[in-house]
Amino acid sequence: MSDSASLNTSNFWDFDFTAPQPSQDTDLLRQLNFVPGLKEILMVRQVHALEHATVWVLSQRYGASGAGSTLSTPPSDNNSIGGLSTDQGFYLYGQVNLADLRRAVPTALQRLTRGEWDMAIHPRCGTNLSVAVFLGAGLGLAVHLLLPRGPIEQLLGLGFAAVAATQLTPDLGNLAQRYLTTAIPFNLAIVDIRETSDIWGRPAHFVQMRWID
Repeated sequence: MSDSASLNTSNFWDFDFTAPQPSQDTDLLRQLNFVPGLKEILMVRQVHALEHATVWVLSQRYGASGAGSTLSTPPSDNNSIGGLSTDQGFYLYGQVNLADLRRAVPTALQRLTRGEWDMAIHPRCGTNLSVAVFLGAGLGLAVHLLLPRGPIEQLLGLGFAAVAATQLTPDLGNLAQRYLTTAIPFNLAIVDIRETSDIWGRPAHFVQMRWID
């Protein structure tokens, strides 16, 4: 086998089939454009990822031990900052300077689309809470049905279910975020970043985005 053939074979087997592709959502939308609300769902997933990455960037900027962060070791979390994603953009809550936010969002977008995909995942995401609730309920129901009906056996089983759910939630929550509730924002462009209030009247900043093909 020639050297070039060996190189091509090696590159084929080294290819990450799960790696985000810039055209994946555009292609999906083109193929399934008859599905109502699909574009809005895809938009929310990409906005959600950018929201998380922006929180990471601001955490680093505000000194939450973020210096030297990489793809595998994102900056430490600043838990005073939170967000809420929509199909128009995302709200950001907490003590955030508008000028800092206007610098952080383009930085987050650039870092995400250039390969720092782990910045799309955040430990305080509501996805993790949902996973914890469903996992705990599912395991609790399973042990209730499978174990003897004695109170001691049931109590031990529920304790096991709670411990197992606690241990499994971080990894399963991250997987759910990576493959279900976020997507790398290859199709987002920044429209505006401004101070505002949300639908409940809480003070916030809003990062307005638009879809680009």
